[in-house]
This record gives sequence, C-alpha cells and structure tokens, in this order.
Amino acid sequence: MTKMTATGPQRPFAPMRDAVALCRRHLLAAAGFSALVNILYIVPTLYMLQVYDRVVPTQGVQTLAFLTLVLVFALACLSLLDRIRSRLLTRAGVVLNAALAPAVLDATIGRPELQVARSAVRELDALRAVLGGPAMLALFDAPWMPIYVGVCFLVHPLIGSMALAGGLLLAAIAWRNERATRTGMDHAQEVAAQTYAAQDAMLAAADSVRALGMRRALVARQLRKRETMLALQTESGFHAGSYFTATKFVRLALQSLALGLGAWLAVHNMISGGAIFASSFLIARALAPIELLIGSWKTLAQARGGYRDLDRLLATAISRPEPTRLPAPRGALAVEGVTVLNAARDGMVLNGVSFAVAPGEVVAIVGPSGSGKSTLMRAIVGAMPADRGAVRIDSAELGDWDPERLARHIGYLPQDSALFEGTIKENIARFEGELDTASEAIDTAAVAAAELVGARDLILRLPDGFDHRLALGGRGVSAGQAQRIALARAVYGDPALYVLDEPNAHLDSEGDAALNAAITRLKAAGKTILVVSHKLGVLPVVDKMLVLRDGRVELFGPRDEVLAKIAPPNVRRMVPAAQGGSAA
Repeated sequence: MTKMTATGPQRPFAPMRDAVALCRRHLLAAAGFSALVNILYIVPTLYMLQVYDRVVPTQGVQTLAFLTLVLVFALACLSLLDRIRSRLLTRAGVVLNAALAPAVLDATIGRPELQVARSAVRELDALRAVLGGPAMLALFDAPWMPIYVGVCFLVHPLIGSMALAGGLLLAAIAWRNERATRTGMDHAQEVAAQTYAAQDAMLAAADSVRALGMRRALVARQLRKRETMLALQTESGFHAGSYFTATKFVRLALQSLALGLGAWLAVHNMISGGAIFASSFLIARALAPIELLIGSWKTLAQARGGYRDLDRLLATAISRPEPTRLPAPRGALAVEGVTVLNAARDGMVLNGVSFAVAPGEVVAIVGPSGSGKSTLMRAIVGAMPADRGAVRIDSAELGDWDPERLARHIGYLPQDSALFEGTIKENIARFEGELDTASEAIDTAAVAAAELVGARDLILRLPDGFDHRLALGGRGVSAGQAQRIALARAVYGDPALYVLDEPNAHLDSEGDAALNAAITRLKAAGKTILVVSHKLGVLPVVDKMLVLRDGRVELFGPRDEVLAKIAPPNVRRMVPAAQGGSAA
C-alpha cells in the first residue's frame, strides 16, 4: 500500500523490484550488446550471398580473400561482444545477490516458521544463476526475431511468409507449453522445497537418528517424499520435453523446407543461388531463440517461482523507520495479557499471561511440561511475537525498541543452548567480531563473562581454551559444557534483563553451584532475572515464583507464599531463606 509522506506519496515497499532495478544498468548494457550481436549474426548470411553470387561466377579470388577477412573480423567482434554480454549478465547476478542476500538471510532468521524461508537462499542462488545463464541470453535475442523475419521478406516474400508462419507456430507452442506446465512445475517446486527441508532436519539430528535405530525408517520416509517430488518433476519434464521436441521438429523442418523453397524460387529465377542457403540460415537464426526458451522453460519457471517466493518472504519484513533510540533499560519488565496461538491457530499456548517484575528481582517460572514456559520466555525476548498483548521493558513495548539494540541488553539462554560453528570465544561474544568490533575489547569481555558464571577454568581445560573450535550445531563439547558456555554468552555485555530457560538442565553439582553464584552476583548488581527450572537448587536465590498451567498464570507472588501453596512441607524445608532477604 502506498503511504503519504511530507514530501509526497511514498511508493510501496518492494524489495525484489528495487533489487532488480539496481541491475538495470547491466541489463540495458546487455540489451545494447545483444543488438550488436544480432546485427553481426547477419554477416555470415551476407558472406554466403556474396560468395555464391559474386565470387563463384567471376572466380574472384581476391574478392573472396577480402570477404573472408571481413567475415573473420565480424565473427571475432561478435564473439567479443557476446562474451561482454555474458559478463554483464553475470555481474548483474552479483549485484542482485549483494542487494538481496542480506535481506533474505535476515528474513529467514526473522521468520523461520515460513516454508519459503527454508529454501530462500537456494532460490536466490538459482535466480542469480538464471540471470547469467543461456535462458537470459535467449530472452535478449527473442526481440530480434521480427528483424530476421523482415530480412527474410527482403530476400523474397514467400521466404518471409514461411519465417513468419514458423515464428507464429513456435510462439503458439511456447504459449501452450506455459499453460500446460505452469501449475505442475509450481507444485513440483513446492514439494521439492519441503523435501529438502525434511532432509536438512534429518541431517541435523543424524546422531539421534542413529542412536535410536531410526536410520532405515527415516531413509524410507525420505525416499517416499523424494518419490512424490520426482513423480511431479518427471510429469512436468515429460510435458516440457514433448513441447521442446515439437519445437525442434518445426525449426528443423522449416530450415530444410526453406532450402527447398529457395531452390524452387531460384529455378524460376526469382532469387539468386546464394539466397537459397541464406534463407535457410536466416530462418534458423530467427527461430533459435524461441527454441532455446522452450528448452529452458523449466529453469525459467523455477526462477519465476523463486522470485515470487522471495518477494513473499521479504514482504513479511516490512520496512519501517528506525525507532527512537531509547536509553539502556534498567530491567523493569511488564507482561500484559500476552496470548500466543499454536501453529494450527486453533488453540492457545499462552492465554492472557500478565505479571510484572521490578529491577533486581529474581523470578522462578515453574509448571508442568507443556504449560507454556519456554513459549513465554521466547515471547519476552522477542523471539516469538505475541498474537495479543504486550511485553514492556522499562514501560516501552518490544516494538518500540530496535531489536538488535535491545538484544544487547537481554541475556537469553535458550533451552537447547544453541551454540554455533566457531570458537568458544566467538560464541560467547555473540560473534561481534564479524562486525569489525575491536578484537581486544571482545577478548576482555568474553573472558570476563566466562569468569562471572564460573566457566573460565572449564573452558581453559579444553584444547585451545577459548579458541577451541566447535563444529556445526555447536558440537565439540558436552551438553553441560555447552550450557555453561551459553550462560557466559547470556551475561556477555552486562545486560540488564536475563531470561534463562532451564539453565541447569544439564549441569552437575559443580555447575549448579556456579549457576547459583552467578545469579547471586547478578542479583546484587541489580539485574532482573527470569529463570525456568525444574530443580530445587535454584530456589534459594529466587525472590518470586510464577506458576503456569495450561498457558495461564495459576499463581504469582513471593517465593515462600507460592511454595506454601504448591509444595509439601518436606520440600519447603529443603529451601533456605533467599539470599539477601526473602521478598516475602
């Protein structure tokens, strides 16, 4: 939708169109070179006419030599111009990638739940490849078909009429090919994207698949998916192949018939002998782009589908003005009626959750499995947008903050640790080194974060210490070590708000003690801390408790009051008074 601004109407947000517009200079230049290339393609026809009509009858060897030099020079220029045209289109693909890759990668991270996000980068690469491929060259050559038909009319009207009829017939075949294959190719592309996504997910959990004896079962399941994909692709390929075969037949038949028609005209002294072969060459050249387009139709259809999918994905990342830079948050948190629907949109994972936490308070969030604890954590940090309600940090809604800027002030520890390929230091430092931040400052802050959570010695005992490199998925350390490294990442940069989802799920007694000591230090520094835990070990440092059940707040209040309602006396006796005084 078009918006009005102080300077006039603002055109709609169209990232794909804007990216293609950046390639306009390359595309226009390629079109100009295509014009020169197609003009030079007429030179062999003229050479043929001169050889048969002038050189052979007069036995002019010098004329033949001169004409041959002109031909070689023209063909050399044609090849050079064609190479430049191909390089321009390749450069256009590079420009397109530079314009879209950041937005596409950002959108895939921002909206990973969308099906198109799973194959967006693959579709961008396919679109870039099409831009510099033979199908694009055929598109640039196709507008010159009328010019060649016109030259055929100059040779003789009957030759021109044959070329025109052939062109119209091939155009009809191309139109029919589009109608017959479009739906099937789009469906096949959609199923292929789902199949590749399932394959990626299976590879990500390959260790668990082998350990659980699921390899053969999942391979069989994946094969069934591939059979469906291949069936659709094969059917579309058969249709496209039939039309391509018809196109080739028409082109070859017309090329040969042009020789016969030219010979008939020459017998009746209507054209010269050289025009016999020239007419065949001109008709072949006129019809070649259409034949190539139909042969590349599958590639073009995939590019069209990729363009549409990328446009749909990028449309979800609506551009908006950069919000006002708010001061660093103090850590006050208010959750107001937050509701999150399930994936099917027919039920609620969270239903009207509301509570408030003051800076410096530690709140334990408990409840049975499936009560919505992790969903609430994700909604608070902005990883999952709430369908209704609001999350406020220092009275400002999450949408009022710049997401990247706010994230520096939030220490989030997800349930699965979520470490990435790279060194331990890079993971702790949230990969800030990729943004050209001062390396020495990053080293100092990463080591300080590890010390704060008691993970420094643990990391130094690993090979290469902080430079120990993790593999894809953060592999290379145990689950407990990964959790402590992720906790160090959460405290990196001294955030004001900490959201810890099961931070002690994989910790031993030493890790539990280090976690409690870290929470105590953060609490003393006035940090706001939310922690989801099923272990009692974290309760001594807790001020308040929030009990969730079926996505609703069942209880919220001071720790001891909530424990008195939900825990038996023997459990309450195991929990000493909160350090620094109970909030009760």
